[in-house]
Order: sequence, then structure tokens, then C-alpha cells
Amino acid sequence: MAPRPDLTNVPDADVVALAQRGREDAFREIVRRYERPVFSLIYRMVRDSATSEDLAQDTFIKVLNHIDKYRPEFKLSSWLFKIANNVAIDHLRRKQLDTISVSGSPNAATESEIEATSFEIADGAESALDAMEARELGGSIEKAIAKLRPEYRACIMLRHVEDRSYEEIAATLDLPLGTVKTYIHRARIELRGYLEHLRE
Repeated sequence: MAPRPDLTNVPDADVVALAQRGREDAFREIVRRYERPVFSLIYRMVRDSATSEDLAQDTFIKVLNHIDKYRPEFKLSSWLFKIANNVAIDHLRRKQLDTISVSGSPNAATESEIEATSFEIADGAESALDAMEARELGGSIEKAIAKLRPEYRACIMLRHVEDRSYEEIAATLDLPLGTVKTYIHRARIELRGYLEHLRE
């Protein structure tokens, strides 16, 4: 039997179509393309590598079980991230885990990637004291975000860590656009309250 063609450069929608027909190599290609972004998204929610690996695996099991429900008019990444986000939120609701990263993606390979996935804490620390204060502020922000409802936390992270538009967040979380705006507005009010003691 002739070897199957390499799927590396095949568009997402075509790979999914093959996976929907039962091609195991197509599903493995989906995992190869998205395992790091899915892990990264979940890690920012639960802040534990082993748990994130388990939840990422759960995500891809759900993807496999529901691959027939994917519709090509939607971006595959948005569909996957929605499933991953729901898995992470369900876990947070059960376990009440309480930290997320402000130091960038655990998979960031370069300084620019780390910077792109970090919260803006302070511009160019001028001294060791500035750096220490920035770290303390970062820790305070982590703790404040940890107090948010999982739904609020997801919206804030997608907006301020992933730099997603409101429309993209709505698509990823399968929420009405107005609900996303409301959640982010309420989350910001709560965060201001939690961080009030830091204001001079």
C-alpha cells in the first residue's frame, strides 16, 4: 500500500475533513499543530504544568469525539480554543485553583514572544528597587485575577494576555458579544477594587 501523503502543508479545513472520515494521521496532524497553543491557553488558566497536560489531553479527546460537529466556516483554532477554555473553566469550578501567569506564555521561545504574552507591569525598571516593586505588583495582579469568576478570568486573559478582539473572545467562548463586554467591564471593576490598596 502506498504511503499516505504528508499533511504538514494541508489547510486546516482539509485536515479536519480527513479526520472526519476517520483518518488517524489527520487527527494526529491537528494535535501536532495545536497542542502547544492549547496547552498554553490552559496553563495560563490553571498555572500547573501536569494539570495543564491532563486538561489538554482531555481537550483533544473531546475534539476527537466531536470532530463531526466542526463546521469549516469557523476557524479551527477558535473551535479548539473554545473547547479548551471550557475544559479549563470546568476544572477551575471544581478545584477553585487560584493563580495565573503574568510572566508570559510557558511556551514562549523568544523575548518578543514572552513580551507579547505578558501583562504590562512596568516600563524599563531603572533599578533593583523598581524591579522588585514590579515583581510585587505582578504578584498582586496574579492574586487579584485569581479571585475573579472563571468566566471573567477567561475574558480578561483573552483580552489582555492573548490580545483578542471582543468579537474573537465571543467566538472562542461561545458567548454573545454584549456578554463578553459586560464580563470584561465587571472584571475590571473587581480588579480595581482588589488592587485599590496599591494606589498611592
